[in-house]
Order: sequence, then structure tokens, then C-alpha cells
Amino acid sequence: MKITILVDDMESWFVKYAKELEKSLSEKYQVSLIYDSKKAVDGDVCFLLSCSKIVSSDFLQKHRHNIVVHASDLPKGKGFSPLSYQIMEGKDEIVLTLFEAIEELDAGPYYLKENLRFDGTELLSELRDLMAIKINQMCTFFVEHINELEPKPQVGEETMYKRLTRKDNSIDINKSIKEQFNHLRIADNERYPLWFEYKNTKYIIHIYKGEDDEKK
Repeated sequence: MKITILVDDMESWFVKYAKELEKSLSEKYQVSLIYDSKKAVDGDVCFLLSCSKIVSSDFLQKHRHNIVVHASDLPKGKGFSPLSYQIMEGKDEIVLTLFEAIEELDAGPYYLKENLRFDGTELLSELRDLMAIKINQMCTFFVEHINELEPKPQVGEETMYKRLTRKDNSIDINKSIKEQFNHLRIADNERYPLWFEYKNTKYIIHIYKGEDDEKK
């Protein structure tokens, strides 16, 4: 089986996990990891993971299966940053949907849905780590059971998440930390840090977990 893994941004947080998936699948299959859709060659399966760009119909025709894992219970939560949105909504459990990519955004039939539970304390790096582990497990399962899985049409009400902007990273200084804790949890300290304005000055917020001084 010839497998391609596409992550369309070499600076993506998912690159580390894509390399792990490539290494794991390479034990049994012919696998290539690429960062540009134009470098794709014909094959059996292409995993499009943490991709932000829409691929062309010509690209989709290069593979028997084009597989995406989206962090929502499709057709609910189509679009951008579904993990971040659902954490901000206060959810402690999300659904990951593994589905067949088609030209229409997040609209293809699905093969698998898996639940992922959080304890409510995780910050973004931990949320991503847990999600990426589950994504790789689902991709591996798909490859190993490719001839047994049947595609199912998406059913139910469709909702859409818009692309987040820097404006969405602002914190309301008139609300408590507790009220905005789930917003703080999804802060990307390096690329898209949270911020607030006070007395005509902009301030940047970075958040990390600290050690308990009493345990030292």
C-alpha cells in the first residue's frame, strides 16, 4: 500500500506527530510525508492532517482515498479550529471524525468517529498532544481495516466555525480569570498569544502550568 501524509505547513504543531505516524506506518507500508500538495504522487491513501489549505480536485484524484480527521462530530462544527471553539464552549469531551475528503469543505462520508475526553485542566499543548495521539491511532486503524470499513453519509444539522483572527485572541479585563479560563487554555503562546488593552496600551499574555512550591 502506498500512503502519503500531507501537512501543508512545515511550521505546523502537527509535524512532530506526522513524523511519528510516518515512522509507524513505514514498518508495513510505503509511506511519504510531504508539506506541499504539489509534490503528491499517485497512491492508495493520502492523509491530510492539520491542513489549512483546500486541495484541488486534481489532487484528490491522485489517491483512492483522501482522509481527513476533523475535531468535531460532523456535520456539526465544520470549518476552522474546531478544538479551540469547543474548549471555549466549555466542552470536556469532543468527537473526532475520520472522513473522506471531497471538494466541498468537510462534507465527505465518514468511516470512524471516536470520543476524546479532557479533564478540564489541559492547556493547548496538552490538548493537541492528546488529540494527535488519537488521530494517529485512527489513521492507523483505517489503514489496517481499509477493506472492511464502509463510508457513511453525514447526517444531522450542519454548523460552521469561522476562521479565528487575532481579534479573537483578546481577553476582557472586566471579566474574571475563572470566567475566561477556557479561553486561556487554548492560547498559542508562540504564534497567536492572548492579549488585552488597558490605558491605550496593548499587553500580551502567556500562560503555562507552574509547579506547586509546597511540593518542592
